[in-house]
Amino acid sequence: MEQMGLFEGAGSASDPLASRMRPRTLEEFAGQEQLLGEGKVLRRLIDGDRVPSLIFWGPPGVGKTTLARIIASRTKSSFVDFSAVTSGIREIRAVMEQAEQNRRFGERTIVFVDEIHRFNKAQQDAFLPFVEKGSIILIGATTENPSFEVNAALLSRCKVFVLQALSPAAIEGLLRRALTDPRGFGNEDVRLEEGALSLIARFANGDARTALNTLEMAVLNGRREGQTITVSKQLLEQCTSKKSLLYDKNGEEHYNLISALHKSMRNSDPDAAVYWLARMLEAGEDPLYVARRLIRFASEDIGLADSRALEIALAAYQASHFLGMPECSVHLAHAVIYLSLAPRSNAVYQAYESAKKDALTMLDEPVPLVIRNAPTSLMKDLGYGEGYVYAHDTAEKVADLDCLPESLQGRRYYRPTEAGSEQRAKQRLESLLAWKAERRAARTAKKEENGE
Repeated sequence: MEQMGLFEGAGSASDPLASRMRPRTLEEFAGQEQLLGEGKVLRRLIDGDRVPSLIFWGPPGVGKTTLARIIASRTKSSFVDFSAVTSGIREIRAVMEQAEQNRRFGERTIVFVDEIHRFNKAQQDAFLPFVEKGSIILIGATTENPSFEVNAALLSRCKVFVLQALSPAAIEGLLRRALTDPRGFGNEDVRLEEGALSLIARFANGDARTALNTLEMAVLNGRREGQTITVSKQLLEQCTSKKSLLYDKNGEEHYNLISALHKSMRNSDPDAAVYWLARMLEAGEDPLYVARRLIRFASEDIGLADSRALEIALAAYQASHFLGMPECSVHLAHAVIYLSLAPRSNAVYQAYESAKKDALTMLDEPVPLVIRNAPTSLMKDLGYGEGYVYAHDTAEKVADLDCLPESLQGRRYYRPTEAGSEQRAKQRLESLLAWKAERRAARTAKKEENGE
């Protein structure tokens, strides 16, 4: 637990570069234009001095702590920095008592809790009464989904803002400022090879702290000639443990590599697929991005031919989320090899695309009355649910109902193949269609017999 004055925390010359270059104003703050741009919600709250209790949710190094400090200075509030790792209920209560005293003298207290998801339920509950009566403004920071990690009672009293990973351009701007600002290397003659800042920005993967730490390491180990420090790309590769594999995650090579991975799996070539996977991961690609593409592939290219493929892709995503790089590389390789060797079917993909076309061109088709709910007597009088048969009450466990709009009856979207497990789905579907056709033919014959 640390209590800060309004303008403390600028950092001394012995502090790490990331600490020295911590933004002091919103004007210096990089990124998060979707929240802090002119007219945006959070910016209006700060400018109007109407900041409520907040939760900042986002990846590391995007400015969650810095933004909380700027809010405190801009709104003229006392700032208390809590660590969820070292602070207990006793420390929380001591600060709350001080905050209550401050409130009586007209001073607000902002309590910042880093990694709030690490607080247990009792610790989180200790904030509740003080948040409710306005003794404190709570600002929590978390890298985890607050819906799962923050108590519902506390979460309901906070506004959640999602902070995004910084773009390479925003990080390059921070690095350039660090080279010219006296707080950074502005008093030294630092020269970097062309493209070096771009390389650091891409390596940082949206994390400003990582970028500044990498720049500091490179400058401190640069070649000194008099007053000049030269940083080569070769030195940067040593500092980042990355060589020529680094590529622009927003550029053409990024899309070339993910395309190569996807098409190698589609062509049932596990060796090529694992190679392209390694190219991406070792270049610094976000493993969760790769995992999301595998999840899509599992249904688009495999589908019901092997439904286990989707389960394995989802498990690989979870493993990547829990472990991160480099440990999760083996889990992604596991999934890539499985997907490469699984039987192929794009019938699920084709079914949706075909249904989507009808859905977009026939938006006003009414839901058949027979499958509408009838929760009120008026709806029953209007025929809602009339003739509905509960499938489980039939011997066949299927009812002879038309569930598509009248104009689309008989339309087929899902056309299963005979690949892998989908052969069973095809047989089941064909038997259902034959049974329904037989029932409808019998119904039509009976109507004709009755002269209807």
